[in-house]
Amino acid sequence: MQYIEFNFRPSPCNETITDVLAAVLADVGFESFVPSGEGLVAYIQKQLLQEESLKEALEYFPIEGIVFEYTQEEAEDKDWNEEWEKNYFQPIIIDDRCVVHSTFHQDIPRMEYDIVINPQMAFGTGHHETTSLIVGELLQADLQRKSVLDMGCGTSILAILARMRGASRVTAIDIDTWCVNNSLENIRLNGLTHIDVELGDASALLGKGPFDIVIANINRNILLQDMERYVACMRKGSELYISGFYVEDIPILCEKAGELGLTLVHHREKNNWAAVKFAY
Repeated sequence: MQYIEFNFRPSPCNETITDVLAAVLADVGFESFVPSGEGLVAYIQKQLLQEESLKEALEYFPIEGIVFEYTQEEAEDKDWNEEWEKNYFQPIIIDDRCVVHSTFHQDIPRMEYDIVINPQMAFGTGHHETTSLIVGELLQADLQRKSVLDMGCGTSILAILARMRGASRVTAIDIDTWCVNNSLENIRLNGLTHIDVELGDASALLGKGPFDIVIANINRNILLQDMERYVACMRKGSELYISGFYVEDIPILCEKAGELGLTLVHHREKNNWAAVKFAY
């Protein structure tokens, strides 16, 4: 199967931008993504490439002010699962309690929680600091018989862990069709039920809840925009876990949370990324 390799160089460039870029590219047929020093390397089957769809996707990129340069060339034929395993996605262990790996991994260490995912992009594997920070929070949280909402679910690794830890029902929502389909596949791989996956944004929360636990691993601007809708589907005693932003963003998010009646419990940091827990 012949693939085209694209080397995308966004300006400015950071991990949030490359994460969103991978999601946008997945919507127009790209299959595999590997972070690079300049941005993102992405692969698409030659027969599926539609240049106009790609240009339109970049033109309407959901983060304003980003300029994209990219080059393309035919990629040598290779085993892409093997390449993904070798070059990026290795099994990850979080807090010595949870291991995240794919179906092609072998000799997996035995852990209390074993999560199988088949991602096609870098985020949502547990490698990104924001994902591992929230995983760490969920490993400490009391989730038994709790209702959980996972906003911006991506691969649904957080929804899957919540269900494994005893949540009675989990609702996972994402704006990206690829994420919804990949979530359904990953939930099936883990043999789980009672996880509902939906396509949509915060407007999909109307009439839902109340949830005992709300998770939102997105980005600062979306969190500020949508936090009021998260709180609207919570009740007294509910908890909100947010990530997807830097340590320096904590004060503005705490200010917004306070206006909505939330109380700061604590925060975690990893490589300047942060996760914050609030109580309602």
